[in-house]
Amino acid sequence: MQILLTKTDSSIFGEITLPASKSISNRVLIINALSYSSFPVKNLSDCDDSLVMNQVLESNSNSFDIHHAGTAMRFLTAYLSKIVGEWHLTGSERMQQRPISILVDALRKLGAQIEYTGQEGFPPLKITGTALKGGILELDGSISSQYISALLMIAPTVQGGLTLRLTNRITSRSYIEMTLGIMKKFGIKHRWNGNEIRIEAQTYKPISYSVEADWSGASYWYAMAALSKGCDLHLKGLRLNSLQGDSVQAEWFEKYFGLISRQEGDAVRVTKSKEITAKKLNLNFIEYPDIAQTFVVLAIGKRLPFHFTGLKTLKIKETDRIAALTIECAKLGVVLTEPAEGELAWNGEINQSLMQSKPVIATYHDHRMAMAFAPVAMFNGCIRIEDAMVVTKSYPSFYEDLRKVGFNAETVTP
Repeated sequence: MQILLTKTDSSIFGEITLPASKSISNRVLIINALSYSSFPVKNLSDCDDSLVMNQVLESNSNSFDIHHAGTAMRFLTAYLSKIVGEWHLTGSERMQQRPISILVDALRKLGAQIEYTGQEGFPPLKITGTALKGGILELDGSISSQYISALLMIAPTVQGGLTLRLTNRITSRSYIEMTLGIMKKFGIKHRWNGNEIRIEAQTYKPISYSVEADWSGASYWYAMAALSKGCDLHLKGLRLNSLQGDSVQAEWFEKYFGLISRQEGDAVRVTKSKEITAKKLNLNFIEYPDIAQTFVVLAIGKRLPFHFTGLKTLKIKETDRIAALTIECAKLGVVLTEPAEGELAWNGEINQSLMQSKPVIATYHDHRMAMAFAPVAMFNGCIRIEDAMVVTKSYPSFYEDLRKVGFNAETVTP
């Protein structure tokens, strides 16, 4: 399914109710289950990933297909390894290409019984749940933070607790802090000294929890605001004082694009104070990989040369996002370079010979490719998004919300 997005004016005004945070929702679902809570999670995300996670946790089956949901695969692998029974966990073709051996090896050291039923080191998995014994695990901190979060969430429930010693530079530290922050609300204490995190054996306390809105999803609206001639957006459910690391973007958008963010009740109001023209954008996304695609497309729209670092984990997301960005940006006449592993750069030049008059953006089963490229309609007049409904992974009402602020979003035949 393709969607053609057009925008006839350059202003953005309106009120948007953002989806609940997928990252928080998926963590709270696991922790809620570990606490044997009778409280339903309030304002739970209705995205595909959270729906799949919730279905697994409420299912009477022992065989689960989590499709493209990487968070669910990692978190459930750790969770099911301590739940008595035999469990079968699989996913989409892409999911079966995403490595999970680092997490499986760590869990096996705790006594987990996990077998690969396909290619070694990759899903699908057969998990025989059993009591786990804690201790000290050494883990590469530069790997996906989801592996670390998966282990941290089960840490209070394993015999003797768990100590994680993280080597190398820690990637996406903000997501680890988010996990520990949510665990703290459920009564779990931890010690984090240097690169060592210690969690004693403890009992989760059931509480009523309401999920805040998603800052990753907010990034697309901030990008459109930055591209606009004038804006006044109310992003409902968003909190400037947030557990989410991606909330750093409020500072970035003010510093580099002149956008002002104010907390007004349960919403963040975004307005434009002045046009700021930087000569080059240098940003490190090591803590905030999920908003990198947004800034790549925004910089192109502003004709702003950039050098972005800290993007190493983008290669093991829903797709290889660095490769995907390179291919799709070329359709806009933009040649991206990778100065070093985990980096992307652009010199600000448009290659007219590459530019397509009616570009169709491929999404590679990646929701963030679809949403990051939607603002192209603000500076290109129109853009087609292929496999457009991939946005249901994290933001099911995205196109409906675009229509609320003056976009035309129509289904078209490829």
